Amino acid sequence: MINDKLPYIYYGGDYNPDQWPEEVWQEDMRMFKLAGINIVTLPVFSWAKLQPSEDSYDFEWLDKIIDTVAKEGIFLCLATSTAAQPAWMSRLYPEVLPVDVDGRKRTHGSRVNFCPNSSVYRMFSKRLATRLAERYGNHPSLLIWHIGNEYGPHCYCDTCASAFRTWLQNKYGSLEVVNRVWNMSFWSHTVYEWEEIVLPTNLNGNNKCFQGIALDYKRFMSDSILACYQGEYDTIKAITPNIKITTNIWGLFNGLDLKKWADRMDVVSWDSYPQMNEPMSNVAMRHDYMRGLKDGQPFMLMEQTPSQQNWQPYNSLKRPGVMRLWSYQAIAHGADTVMFFQLRRSVGACEKYHGALIAHAGHEHTRVFKECTQLGQELHALEDTLLDSVTESKVALLFDIDTWNAVEMTSGPNVDLDYLKQAQKYYKAFYDLNVSIDVISPLSDFSKYELVIAPVMYMMKPGVSERLKSFVKQGGTFVTSFFSGIVNENDLVTLGGYPGELRDLLGIWVEEIDALQPEMTNTIIMHSPFGKLRGEYECGLLCDLLHLEGAEALGVYGRDFYAGMPAVTLNKFGLGEAFYVATDPDPKFLEEFSQTLCERLNLRPAHQAPYGVEIKSRHKEGRTYTFVLNHNAYETVILLNEGTYKDLLSHRVYEHALVLEPHGVAILEDLDL
Repeated sequence: MINDKLPYIYYGGDYNPDQWPEEVWQEDMRMFKLAGINIVTLPVFSWAKLQPSEDSYDFEWLDKIIDTVAKEGIFLCLATSTAAQPAWMSRLYPEVLPVDVDGRKRTHGSRVNFCPNSSVYRMFSKRLATRLAERYGNHPSLLIWHIGNEYGPHCYCDTCASAFRTWLQNKYGSLEVVNRVWNMSFWSHTVYEWEEIVLPTNLNGNNKCFQGIALDYKRFMSDSILACYQGEYDTIKAITPNIKITTNIWGLFNGLDLKKWADRMDVVSWDSYPQMNEPMSNVAMRHDYMRGLKDGQPFMLMEQTPSQQNWQPYNSLKRPGVMRLWSYQAIAHGADTVMFFQLRRSVGACEKYHGALIAHAGHEHTRVFKECTQLGQELHALEDTLLDSVTESKVALLFDIDTWNAVEMTSGPNVDLDYLKQAQKYYKAFYDLNVSIDVISPLSDFSKYELVIAPVMYMMKPGVSERLKSFVKQGGTFVTSFFSGIVNENDLVTLGGYPGELRDLLGIWVEEIDALQPEMTNTIIMHSPFGKLRGEYECGLLCDLLHLEGAEALGVYGRDFYAGMPAVTLNKFGLGEAFYVATDPDPKFLEEFSQTLCERLNLRPAHQAPYGVEIKSRHKEGRTYTFVLNHNAYETVILLNEGTYKDLLSHRVYEHALVLEPHGVAILEDLDL
C-alpha cells in the first residue's frame, strides 16, 4: 500500500521554496491548506543549495521549510536533489559531463546532464542521499523518498565505452559469442579484441547497419542509469528500510527498460502531460502501462499540470473541468495519488510559464486555484475508500520496450511502421468499448486473461512463444498482426519462414512482406460474416503474403497481384484460438473485430455509454467502484446496468441512467453488492 502512513489519496506536488524568500513561505502554507494539499515534494533540484562546495553542506534552510510544512500538517515526499549536479562538480570534475551521440561534450547546465558511468557522480550522489536519509529519515512527516528526476539521456564518452565492453563481457562471456549474436561477419565488422568494439554513434545513433549493437547499447545505458538510481536506493534503504522509494518515469518512452526499473522501485510513479488534442485512449494506455509494470499494483501520479505545459509546441490551457477529469482518469486506472508540477509558478527560467496551483498573481482568486481546491475537498472526503483497490481485466495488450527499439532501428520494410502507434490502435479499439485492458510485458503471467493481444510482435524473447502456446492450448485467445515473430532478442532473423516461433500457433507461413507507398491501399474482403465483420475494409502500410498451414482464412486481399490471398486468419490450437491480421486495417475493421472478440468471450462493459464516455472499475474488499468519465464537451446520458448505485462524489443515488455534465465525473458504488 502506497498510503500506509496517510490514509488519504496523496494530493500535492513539487514545491520549490528555495526559489522564493521566506516571507512567501507562510502565504504558500495558507494557500496549500485552502486547496487541501496534504503532501509536498521537495527539494527536487536543490543540490547546489544543499552542497555549495565539495566539502560543505547546508541543511538549515531545508530544516526550516520542512518544519514549516510539518507544522501545517502537510507531509513530505523527500527528493534526493541529484537530478542536476552543482556547477562546482562540473568544473572540478569535467568527466561528470556527458558526451552526445555526435561526440560533443556538453557544458554545465540543464538537468540530468551527467554521465551515468561517472564514478565521481555516483560517489557524490550517494553521499548526498546518505546525508539526507540520516538527517530526515526519522522525521514523522516523511512518507516516501523520491530519487533523481526523470532519468533518461544517454552518454557516449570514453568512460561509457569502456564500461560497455565490460558489460558485454559479463553478458556474453566471449568475443566469439558477440560476433555471432551481432552478425559481425556482415561488412567485415568481426572484432578480435574487446577494444575494437566501438559505440553506435554513426547515423545519429540509430545504427541501422547493426541493430544488435544499438539494441545492446540501449540496454547497457538503461542498466547504467539504473545503477545510479540503485546506488542511492541502497544507501537510503539501509538507513530507512520501512519507507518506500520511487523515481518518476517521464512517460511511456523507449530510452529505458521500464520493466526492469519497476522491479527496483517500491512503487511506480510517473508524470502525465497529454496535449490538449491527444486521444484520451493514449493517456489511458500510459496509465495502464504504469500499472502493469508492477503486476497491477497502484501507482503514483507524481506530476501533472494544473493548467498548461510550457514545453509543447502549443501549450493550451486545460479547459474548465478537464484537470479534475484527467485526475480522476488517473485514479480510475490505478493511481493512489494526484500530484502536480508545480505548486507555485516559477518567476524565471524555462518553467516560468508552466502551470501551477499558485499563479504569478500570487492569490487564490483564480480559476485554476478554485478547481484545484474543489478537487482537494473531494479527494479528502473520499478518505481511504479507493486506496489500494485494484483493476480486474480479462484482456491484456503485450507491449515491450525492446521490441519498440528493434522496430524503430530496423532497416525496412516501411519507414512509417510505428510500433507504439500500432499498439495504440489496438488498445483504442477495446478502450472505445469500455472493456478493461491491462498493458503488460511479454514476460508477464498470461494465465488470468482470456484474450492476449500483441500487435507487431516483431521480437520473440526466450520462452515467450512457449508460454503463448500454453495459454492458447488451455483455452485462451491470442491476436497478433503483421511483422510478428521475425527476430530473436538480438534482432537476428528466425530462419525457416515467418512468423518464426509463432508459425505453428498461428497455422500460417508468411512468404513475403509488401510495403505500400503512402498513397497506396488495399482491401480486406471477408469471405463471409464473422461476428460483426462483414464486407470490405481498407488496409495499408504493410501486407504479409501468407500461406495457410492449418489456419482458416476469414478475409482475403482485394487487390494487387496477391488478391485472394489470406489477410485475416484464425487457427484452432488446443482449446483456444489464434488470430493473425496480416496488414494494417482501417479503424472500422478494428472496431468490429474487437466487438466480435468481446462477444465471443462474453466480455462486457460495466455500463452502456456513448462515445467519449470512459468507464473503468476498481475493486476492493468485495466492493466495486466504477468511474464514469465524460470526455465530451457536452452533456451525456449513460444507461446503467440493473442495480442501485451511489455516486461517491455527489452522494446521489442512481438507477437506470446517469446524466453527466461536460467533462463530468461520477464514481459509482454498486449498493447491491
